[in-house]
Amino acid sequence: MAAYLTTPPDTDKMPPGIPYIIGNEAAERFSYYGMRTILTVFMFRYLHLMSETVLPAMSKAEAQEHYHTFSSWVYFFPIVGAILSDAITGKYRIIMVVSVLYCLGHLALAFMGGSGLSPEQWMWLGLFLIALGSGGIKPCVSAHVGDQFGSRNEHLMEKVYQWFYFSINFGSTLSTILTPWLLEWYGPHVAFGVPGVLMAIATLMFWMGRNVFIHVPAGGLAFLKETFSRNGLMTILRLGMVYLVIAVFWALFDQTSSAWVLQAEDMNLRWLGIEWLPSQIQVLNPLLVMAMIPLFQFVVYPAINRVFRLTPLRKIGIGLFVMAAGFGLSAVVQGWIDDGGRPSVAWQFVGYVIVTAAEIMISITGLEFSYAQAPKTMKSVIMAIWLFSVSLGNFVTAMVNHSIQVPSITPIVAEAGQLEATEAGGSDTIAERLIRVEDLQPRETWEDAGESVVVRTIRLAGSDGSFDTSDDVLLSFNRFSALVGVVTQEDAALATAKEKIDAAFFGSAESDAAKELPSDDAGLELLAGINDSVGNPIGYHRITRDRYRLVADGADGARLTPDDVVLTATVVRADAEEAARMKDKPLTWREKRLIELRGEEGQRQVEAERGEAPETRIDADTSIGGLVTLEGADYFWFWTACMAAAGVVFIPVSLLYRDGRQLPGSPEADTPEVA
Repeated sequence: MAAYLTTPPDTDKMPPGIPYIIGNEAAERFSYYGMRTILTVFMFRYLHLMSETVLPAMSKAEAQEHYHTFSSWVYFFPIVGAILSDAITGKYRIIMVVSVLYCLGHLALAFMGGSGLSPEQWMWLGLFLIALGSGGIKPCVSAHVGDQFGSRNEHLMEKVYQWFYFSINFGSTLSTILTPWLLEWYGPHVAFGVPGVLMAIATLMFWMGRNVFIHVPAGGLAFLKETFSRNGLMTILRLGMVYLVIAVFWALFDQTSSAWVLQAEDMNLRWLGIEWLPSQIQVLNPLLVMAMIPLFQFVVYPAINRVFRLTPLRKIGIGLFVMAAGFGLSAVVQGWIDDGGRPSVAWQFVGYVIVTAAEIMISITGLEFSYAQAPKTMKSVIMAIWLFSVSLGNFVTAMVNHSIQVPSITPIVAEAGQLEATEAGGSDTIAERLIRVEDLQPRETWEDAGESVVVRTIRLAGSDGSFDTSDDVLLSFNRFSALVGVVTQEDAALATAKEKIDAAFFGSAESDAAKELPSDDAGLELLAGINDSVGNPIGYHRITRDRYRLVADGADGARLTPDDVVLTATVVRADAEEAARMKDKPLTWREKRLIELRGEEGQRQVEAERGEAPETRIDADTSIGGLVTLEGADYFWFWTACMAAAGVVFIPVSLLYRDGRQLPGSPEADTPEVA
């Protein structure tokens, strides 16, 4: 460190290291938000296409669980980064080390589908390294900006932070528009690779500024002593009461990158003359933040102040209820989708206006409040604990999405499709189920086998744990290890139920475009008297305008268990208007990949998605288990209720603070309010 500057020079000019920091931040935010923007859609629609065998697609609930698990990591590791930088390494060194890990994480994502690891293993390796990198950078880089200034040029700090903030929004806005487009047309390797290149550029720019940066030495044991002193721990405890409630806000807000993206998949994406991609709608948030901050600063806050005194905690409290209103709107929109509608994605724009208003009142105010509350020697640690509230919120969301999932045969299918003849006649415990190879055609006959030709048949023991009983399930695979058939004891009842629903659909209107699936109540009336193998009625649920679900409870006789036999039907409409619109549109990466993996069947699927089906039909797939206990509008209303409850709880918490600013007896109780 002796070769580096450790104190700011005595000058009134701009610090020479600032351009390197601003450039680094713009490139790093591009890389992070670009990767994060497409992550949920990738897991739901692309991950299962990354191997040479067609694996089952990840469910929406599982994709949301994994996305929020990753986000929880990202906002947990700042605590580690803050302690290491302030106590041991200093900010520059930790930023450089974790930036290299960050680059390796992007490299792992770009290599998904490569040899050595499964696509999902490559993904988790990449996400873990990115979480380490981003988490290590977050608490250090903004403080590193302040380290560059001395007493004579500190008046320039406000201007630099404005540019710093602009670079964050510029990088995130550009990447949110670009990376979904790259994923659509060039695939995951390019879509994840481009953010990786930007992260490499960010790392290079930061390294280039090493000789002009001010390198503030680490605080060592003195830093740790102050942090874990009585006053330090009491500061953390006081702020922790506030942060626990704010964590609920983050549990909802970060679902704009998961649940809202998946909701957009079922909406009319043509808006303002543009055909939006579902994940591109997120670009509204940074644009609205930049537009609405001046509005709140000069219009909204002064107007409220004329009615009652608006302290920081009152801003946060109001923001919590505003957030509940924003998520409540998303619940209403999802209700329209559940009822068979296809609302415009413009409704999400209205939702983004509301949740961005909440973000300004909670996030920006919370940062200012935290900085004002923290002792001077604990600024980095308090900022990291503030970020931990984001981690906690995402952890809660991940756990909720994990808990609502009913186990399915998906992991069994992934492994059973690989079983070889040496295991024929034997058994193996996979996901607590007994598996037996029933039939395996010689491999020399596979080369000319068509897409629908069965080359391997697997028997799955039912809930009784025994083979050759009525609750057994037969799974059939083609030469690509893709599941092509499921045979259960519930098939006859489900087929009869499907005939009833399909007949109601085709008889509902003259034109194919106007045909509608029955509502839940109407569907259950149609299925009255159709029972499963244990005498329970077949369940029916309209998922969207073009999808419905039939459920037989299975051998255990209980709904929402791993023994449910689920038939999911999809309406494939012959849509001449859509076909004409798509006629000259090139094939996307996903469409090309489907054709590459599934041959003629993939070609038919692509044509159907483009409205080119020769006639309207209803396709169906059967699976075992895999339902969720909370879905549709109920899912969004659950989170809305959580947010409203958090707002109520926050009222007495905020009253503990004197004038909404300080607790009596706190070390800095007389410091002025930060507006």
